[in-house]
Amino acid sequence: MIRFLNKACVIRNRDEDIGSDGLALNPWRLCTTDQVEELKALVKVIPVWSTGIMMSINVSQNSFQLLQANSMDRRLSKDSTFKIPAGSFGMFTIIALISWVVLYDRAILPLASKIRGRPVRINVKIRMGLGLFISFLAMAVSATVEHYRRRTAISQGLANNATATVNISAMWLVPQYVLHGLAEALTGIGQTEFFYTEFPKSMSSIAAALFGLGMAVANILASVILNVVKNSSKKGGVSWIEDNINKGHYDYYYWVLAIMSFVNVIYYVACSWSYGPTVDQVRNDKVNGVREEEQDEVVKIN
Repeated sequence: MIRFLNKACVIRNRDEDIGSDGLALNPWRLCTTDQVEELKALVKVIPVWSTGIMMSINVSQNSFQLLQANSMDRRLSKDSTFKIPAGSFGMFTIIALISWVVLYDRAILPLASKIRGRPVRINVKIRMGLGLFISFLAMAVSATVEHYRRRTAISQGLANNATATVNISAMWLVPQYVLHGLAEALTGIGQTEFFYTEFPKSMSSIAAALFGLGMAVANILASVILNVVKNSSKKGGVSWIEDNINKGHYDYYYWVLAIMSFVNVIYYVACSWSYGPTVDQVRNDKVNGVREEEQDEVVKIN
């Protein structure tokens, strides 16, 4: 699909294209093979890279989750006087992320390898796709919890009191934070690993910067989506995004993000399929092919 880029390293007229020192006279007209291969690698991963933006948009909704936590009962138990700070609920995302990394390397892979009788490693494309699907689940859970919180606030007569505490435990927010952490662990780390393996060593710095670029783009798009939803929903009366969280419909806003996340999962499947096998897949296929040939030779000898 991007083989046309190979024309950039084709010498059409040696006298006009190559200097006496053997280098291209016009670097914009004639490139080295390495430069073309690096550009092809970058262009090829852009669709897969773009799928991670939606996950980062979902993670960036922590300011609204902070409003939710502030309006809920943050005590550990009914008899406790200690309240978990609303901003500290984000620690559950970090705990989930770290826990997955440790369990994946120290428990899941060793156990799977022991069961299969050979080294097992979950393909990076599967991990990224699973992370995007979990990100969709996180927004669906967020919408469901917010719908229940808002309905309870209205039933308790707190619709006009944005600072009142609704009689619902803030622990109901933990599942969505955990799901966001798992999504970041699978897709975030998976994408970084994917870039490093697919790019030449000379592009390691670009591989490290791509995920950060995705987060930056996500923050901009999150603001755009928020403004579009806020202005569009205001035409029907009260906007979904209100300063008073009990009057707004943040649950509807979360459902919009959930639907976008689900579409993004389908988009990722298409991108993953069109990308073809990764470098690791090709390497593993070669290793497995050699092993099968060796086993066939052993069988023939016996």
